[in-house]
Amino acid sequence: MSAASTGPIVRPYGDTTGDGMVQMSFTLPVQHGKLADGAALQLATSMGMEPAMVVHSKPMGDGYTFFVVYGRVNHLVDLGRVQVVERDYPLLSPKEANLAVRKGLRRRLTVVGACIGTDAHTVGIDAILNIKGFAGEKGLEYYRELRVVNLGAQVSVPQLVERSAAEHADAVLVSQVVTQRDAHVLNTREMSAAFREAYPAARRPVLVVGGPRFDEAMSAELGVDRVFARGTTPAEVASFLVHELVTKGRAGVGARASA
Repeated sequence: MSAASTGPIVRPYGDTTGDGMVQMSFTLPVQHGKLADGAALQLATSMGMEPAMVVHSKPMGDGYTFFVVYGRVNHLVDLGRVQVVERDYPLLSPKEANLAVRKGLRRRLTVVGACIGTDAHTVGIDAILNIKGFAGEKGLEYYRELRVVNLGAQVSVPQLVERSAAEHADAVLVSQVVTQRDAHVLNTREMSAAFREAYPAARRPVLVVGGPRFDEAMSAELGVDRVFARGTTPAEVASFLVHELVTKGRAGVGARASA
């Protein structure tokens, strides 16, 4: 361990503890065959995998090959330097969340959800909003003190802002699964800018975005209040909304947007 390290040091585990073995997958624009395998090994070696082995290769249409490569790396992980966004609010049960909303707001909390842009993948937003939920947890529709408006897929940003104003939304949840060319980042920035323009700062709904390719540390950069990554459960989202709107007292949200 070097003097600069700040925490436990770990190495990847493959066959035996600390052997440094890792597996990665990628696609190269090379026709499937021996030349393609050699190109994959060259790439893996230049990335620090040595020895490297192509354990799987498969043609992906004309002129493309998908690879799975297995090999050893010498890189170490200093756990003391790992930066993550820790949950800074208590995780509530549905009963606790309902009670907090009823006592704190004295009305139901309105949540508007959608997939924006050309994104047609509703699995993520449905997992959070629909009553059937995700990972054994009921979705936000199950919460008596939450009024959920699920707009579905391919909702434009102007439509989302207009509907949020009409519904007097306290919170807006946006799911983004399509990530080609950073579409999820661009759509989120467009969305947050539109809400800043349409609402006075004190009346803007709580903006939440989620998806498998988001970095939870990007909330300030994207102009939203919270970013949720893959594996997020309905209870985590509900608890965050209670924390923002009730515990922290985000007064004024849910009012109509300015003309």
